[in-house]
Amino acid sequence: MQYTQIQINHDYVGLWTGHDFHPQFPSLATCSKELKECSGHVFVDSVPEFCLPETELIDMSTVDVILISNYHCMMALPYITEHTGFTGTVYATEPTLQIGRLLMEELVNFIERVPKAQSASLWKNKDVQRLLPSPLKDAVEVSTWRRCYSMQEVNSALSKIQLVGYSQKIELFGAVQVTPLSSGYALGSSNWVIQSHYEKVSYVSGSSLLTTHPQPMDQASLKNSDVLLLTGLTQIPTANPDGMVGEFCSNLALTVRNGGNVLVPCYPSGVIYDLLECLYQYIDSAGLSNVPFYFISPVANSSLEFSQIFAEWLCHNKQTKVYLPEPPFPHAELIQTNKLKHYPSIHGDFSNDFRQPCVVFTGHPSLRFGDVVHFLELWGKSSLNTVIFTEPDFSYLDALAPYQPLAMKCIYCPIDTRLNFIQVSKLLKEVQPLHVVCPEQYTQPPPTQSHRMDLMIDCQPPAMSYRRAEVLALPFKRRYEKIEIMPELADSLVPMEIKPGISLATVSAVLHTKDNKHVLQPPPRSTQPTSGKKRKRVSDDIPDCKVLKPLLSGSIPVEQFVQTLEKHGFSDIKVEDTAKGHIVLLQEAETLIQIEEDSTHIICDNDEMLRVRLRDLVLKFLQKF
Repeated sequence: MQYTQIQINHDYVGLWTGHDFHPQFPSLATCSKELKECSGHVFVDSVPEFCLPETELIDMSTVDVILISNYHCMMALPYITEHTGFTGTVYATEPTLQIGRLLMEELVNFIERVPKAQSASLWKNKDVQRLLPSPLKDAVEVSTWRRCYSMQEVNSALSKIQLVGYSQKIELFGAVQVTPLSSGYALGSSNWVIQSHYEKVSYVSGSSLLTTHPQPMDQASLKNSDVLLLTGLTQIPTANPDGMVGEFCSNLALTVRNGGNVLVPCYPSGVIYDLLECLYQYIDSAGLSNVPFYFISPVANSSLEFSQIFAEWLCHNKQTKVYLPEPPFPHAELIQTNKLKHYPSIHGDFSNDFRQPCVVFTGHPSLRFGDVVHFLELWGKSSLNTVIFTEPDFSYLDALAPYQPLAMKCIYCPIDTRLNFIQVSKLLKEVQPLHVVCPEQYTQPPPTQSHRMDLMIDCQPPAMSYRRAEVLALPFKRRYEKIEIMPELADSLVPMEIKPGISLATVSAVLHTKDNKHVLQPPPRSTQPTSGKKRKRVSDDIPDCKVLKPLLSGSIPVEQFVQTLEKHGFSDIKVEDTAKGHIVLLQEAETLIQIEEDSTHIICDNDEMLRVRLRDLVLKFLQKF
C-alpha cells in the first residue's frame, strides 16, 4: 500500500484559459476557473486531493489481513478501513503505528490550516483532461482522487492495527504464519515472511543494508524462499546517500557563512534524525555553533521524543547508549544547548525566538501546503538563501514550479537509503530464492538511461515482472499439508522396515480438520446393541473396521521373473516393452502378465489355479506389510 502525493495547486499563480494551448477546443473554457498558470506550468486550483490505492481489482471487504511495511506505506490506511467495507486485521510494529500517526496528524493539520471552499472537478472529465498539458493529462484515475481524511478517521483506522514485534510468528486462520523481520530502512520498518509448513513467500519492501539508526536488515530469515516479492527500491539509484549527506552539510555551511538562510523541506521523522546527527558532528568544525536550527511541525516534539524511547528498535550502537544511560540520538544535546529548537508552527513562540541567518526543517516536502510555503515566500526573492531538497519522493523541479521565478538557490541532495540494484543483486545471491517477482521497471534500464544495464535487477532465473493492475500467478503450488497424529493412535502403529532407514506402517484413522489444522484420531469403536426397542437411524450405526489386506511394495525385475517362470515349468516366454512397463506372454498357456510401475495384472482364460500359481510367483518379488 503506497501513499501518493499528486499535483496540487498553489494560490499565487495566474488564471489559465485552454485557448492558449488549444484555440480549437472552446470547451476547455468551462474549466478555466479551475486551472492556473505559472511560468508555463498549469496547476489545479483546488483543495489538495490524494490518489487512492487500487480498489477496483479486489473487493476490500473480502480482505482478511493487511501487513504494513513502514510508516510511509500506511498513509492511505484510513481510506481503506473507513470507506471500503474492510473488516479485517492490520498488522504493524509499534514504531510504525506511532510515527505513522504523527505523519497523518501533521498532514491533516497542514490541510486544515488552509481550508478552501473551491473544489475542482470539471478538469477531471476525460475529454477535457486529454487536452491539458503534462503532467495533468498523464494523471491516472483522477476521478478516484479524494480530499484528505480527518483525525477522527485516522484514529478509527489506527485502532484496527494489531501490534507485532520482530520475529514474532502470527498464526492466520491455521493456514499460514506471517512474521515481520527488520528491513533496516526506518524505525520499525518490516519485511514479511508468509509461510506454511512446506512453502515460504518473502515480501521485501523498503529495505536498507546501510548502517543508519534502525536495526540492521535481517537477511538470514529470508533464505530458502520459494518466492521473493521485491519492491520499494531506491528512487535515486545513481545517488550515494553518504555523498548526498556531505553535499547537504557543505551547501548548508556555505549559505550560512554568506549570511543566507537554509530551508529543508522534510518529513517529521526518518532522514531528519540522520541529518541532525551529521550536523551535530559538523557544527563546530564548520563554525556554525551560533547558527540556530529550527524544526517546525505540529508533531515536532512528539517525533523527537519517540526517536529516543524506541530503544529496542534501534541499531546496536544506539541501544548500548540507552543503558549507559545516554540519549541514543545527539539531537537531545542540541536541544539542551538551545542549538536546535522545535515549534508546532510559525506562530506563537517561534515569532518571538526567530532570528537570522538560520536553518529551518519543516514540511511538507511537496511544497504544496505546510509552513514550508511561508518560508519560500519569505526567502524566495533573495539569492543569499538556499532550499535543499533531501526527500526523494518528489521532483524538486515540479515542487518549485508554482513559485517561479525564484531567486533563492536550489540544491538537490536526495537521500534514499533503500536498496540499490548492486545491493539487491548481492542480497539475492545470498538468500537464493527459487523465484523473484518485481515491478516491470526493475527489469529494464531507466528510459532516460537505456545504456545503464547496471540499473536493473540481475538474477537467475530471471525475475518475473508485473505491471500496474496486472494479476500474476505465483510459480508454486501447495502440494503437502502437515497432519498431526494422536498419541494413542501412534502407540498402536507397528512399523516395518522396507529399506535400511525407511519404515512404513499402516494406519486406520479418522481425519479431523478444523481451522486448517488436520489431526488423525483413532477410529470409533463399535458399540454393543442395547436391549431397548428404540429404532436407530442408519447413520447411528458405526460399521466394524474391515480386515485390511497386506500392502505390497517393491518392483519386479523382469529378467529374474522370467527365469523363475522357466524354473517352474513355463516355456515359450516372450517379453514386450510398453510405455508403462512390460508385458510377459506365456504363449503355451495362453496367459498374459502386465507389469507396470504401480500394478501387475495376470490375464488368463478361466484357469483360476494357473492365476493363483502365477500370483504366488509374483508375490515372491514383493514385500508385504
